[in-house]
Amino acid sequence: MGVELWVVVVGWMLAGGSPGPATLAISSTAMGQGRRAGLILAFGVLVGSAMLGSAAALGMSAVMMANVWVFEVIRYVGAAYLLWLAIRSLRAAWYGRAVAIRASGSGRSFLRGLAIHLTNPKAILAWGAIYAIALPAGASGADVWALFGILIAASTVVFLGYAILFSAPRIARAYGRAARVFDAGFGLLFGAAAIRVLTARIVPD
Repeated sequence: MGVELWVVVVGWMLAGGSPGPATLAISSTAMGQGRRAGLILAFGVLVGSAMLGSAAALGMSAVMMANVWVFEVIRYVGAAYLLWLAIRSLRAAWYGRAVAIRASGSGRSFLRGLAIHLTNPKAILAWGAIYAIALPAGASGADVWALFGILIAASTVVFLGYAILFSAPRIARAYGRAARVFDAGFGLLFGAAAIRVLTARIVPD
């Protein structure tokens, strides 16, 4: 791998680790429900990312780019889901987590992570663009899938790292002392993310 591709991979990790719907969901779940729930949700995010990356590698992202209405549907579905997460967190802050958020099963945590990533239009665009940025013209299918594997591995480090970091004992204790404050903050951030998805210019005119 050349130096330029390493730069792309590092940039991918920095972008994936920046504040957004996936990292926000992983951190809030890990803090409030523990490491196992956070890791399962992170795994759901990773599976969603792998699905988007595979679709882009097979050329489906180009089809979606040619049909702007698809992005509009994803935008509104994603924003609605983020608003639901915002309301869920704010209810936990108001009523207490035991009342507003009951323990989620493994399957539910996984599906939540999957839904968050599959309804993020920027994640779709990111996968569609990364192959064009990182690979030379005429790159073989093997090159595309090799890059896919490298980026999924990088995303694994980022998302699982979030779950491990935010479920650390010191952070968990801090959450336990101020759970309602944290839940209110997460609710506001989920709401802000929903507004950002609704107002962002995703696809050029």
